[in-house]
Amino acid sequence: MAYNVTVIGATGLVGSKLVKQLIECDQIKHINLLVRRNVEFHHAKITCHKINFDELVQHHALINGDMLFSCLGTTKRQAGSINAQRIVDVDYQYTVAKIAAENGVSRYILVSSSGANSKSVSVYLKMKGELETKIKTLPFKHISILQPSLLLGNRDTFRLGEYMASLILPTLCKLTFLKRFKPITASQVATKMLDVSLNQTSPLAVYTLDQLFELHKD
Repeated sequence: MAYNVTVIGATGLVGSKLVKQLIECDQIKHINLLVRRNVEFHHAKITCHKINFDELVQHHALINGDMLFSCLGTTKRQAGSINAQRIVDVDYQYTVAKIAAENGVSRYILVSSSGANSKSVSVYLKMKGELETKIKTLPFKHISILQPSLLLGNRDTFRLGEYMASLILPTLCKLTFLKRFKPITASQVATKMLDVSLNQTSPLAVYTLDQLFELHKD
């Protein structure tokens, strides 16, 4: 069977790797990209729509297909404030997912975060947890939630904290009690997203860091 899929966050670290893998996958027929800024994707499988995420209801018909991959995300620094970050990391993603469910999309695959918890004292992890909770209420046939830790890869913008962590954590995480913080590459996460989208049979599955590394063991 060949699938039509929609992707949000296609220009990000994980999203860009995912799009490449979707293109190469024979089981993916068409890739519908919803983006917030002008980008160019040149491939016969891809249709790219620049849309206003503040007016998602107006783009209701574009949020369709067999699967929705949600890789959207930002930082407080990029967004300008915690409230602005929340709009991207929670509100936009939930609204797109809700519309997708209404339009009969059957599979939803989300990149969340290790430690996501709606009751966390960390604002970031609390947002991720709140989104997961909201997503689980939607009537998708299959929901896949991936919880990676620090993502490794080449970003468009330099993040000093993440760069320093990427140098230190791989060594520190050899210690048993720190393994849950082990960094993972964006390509590894994208590979797992595609894998579970094609093979998950349970209605809901949350993939923790250890499970994300199953496909790429050291």
